[in-house]
Amino acid sequence: MMADLIAWVMVLAIAAYACAGGTDYGAGFWDLLAGGAERGRRPRWLIDHAMAPVWEVNNVWLIFVFIVMWTGFPTMFQAVFEAMWLPLALAAVGLVLRGAGFALRKPSRRLAQRRLYGAAFAISSLLTPFFLGAVLGGIAAGRIVVGTTASADAWANATSVLTGLLAIAATAFLGAVFLCSDARRFGAEDLVDYFRLRALFAFAAIVILALIALPVTHDDARHVWEGLTGGLGLLLIVLAGVCGLATVLLLVRRSYGWTRYTSVASVALTVGAWGCAQRPYVLPTSLTVAQAAGAAHTLRWLALVTVIAIVLVGPALVLLYRLDTMGELEPLTDTDTQAARTPGDNL
Repeated sequence: MMADLIAWVMVLAIAAYACAGGTDYGAGFWDLLAGGAERGRRPRWLIDHAMAPVWEVNNVWLIFVFIVMWTGFPTMFQAVFEAMWLPLALAAVGLVLRGAGFALRKPSRRLAQRRLYGAAFAISSLLTPFFLGAVLGGIAAGRIVVGTTASADAWANATSVLTGLLAIAATAFLGAVFLCSDARRFGAEDLVDYFRLRALFAFAAIVILALIALPVTHDDARHVWEGLTGGLGLLLIVLAGVCGLATVLLLVRRSYGWTRYTSVASVALTVGAWGCAQRPYVLPTSLTVAQAAGAAHTLRWLALVTVIAIVLVGPALVLLYRLDTMGELEPLTDTDTQAARTPGDNL
């Protein structure tokens, strides 16, 4: 029972990272497609100011996932990192380059430097969610068992590639929806429709990829497919679809008040459905939750530490996100919205 509880804590943490970190990855995705220095100046300024207060905090969820996996399910941790060390290493490199690019782009005064750092930030925002999604796809497809050695088949299979592409599309959807609201909050009215249209395109990409994934997962990840097409997994998928369609309807009607909540709910419910579909396995269909769990006293201490962390850190995170969405942390000035040139722009 304790092992099941810790497993669901891990799933919830993955959902939190998919939503919080995914929004930032999505912003980076649109940064990549914003165009040249002149055309993409205003979208990139909005992305910089929307992300600045919270981008570092969002990675806390990923660290928490790895800690729970390492401590609570060491057998799973070892098997995943042995078989998937390459995509995980590439994702880690992407995280580092992404953070460095975002942090160094804004204070750089030379246009060439801003382009270099911006490219590192934007490209890493595309590659990191792909590789993390590919790892989850490999797990869902049953490509990993205890003792599996590293191979391209573990993460370069059809299910992994589709999961990686779905991760990119989902982050693009979240990023565009949040930037749409940020544009209204910062008074950049011309960018509201700019990101609204991109959110609709991203949702269309999710639907297309999901339809392609149906026959692929049926053949390649049968256990998870059965879990997603019946029982609680199916219910959560249906609710996720309803939330996604509600987001689209709100965007079409230009009613942005609830779009953040409905878009986050659609992604979080999808992650929850994946967790339900894998039951009772952490590595379908070779390693159950009970088999992968650590010692009983370790799980008890992990549960205690988790409760303490929720009590101490949870309210601070909620307050931070709340202040950010209210625009209390970093308002956009007139100079910012006009994206004025700096003296080194022509160098």
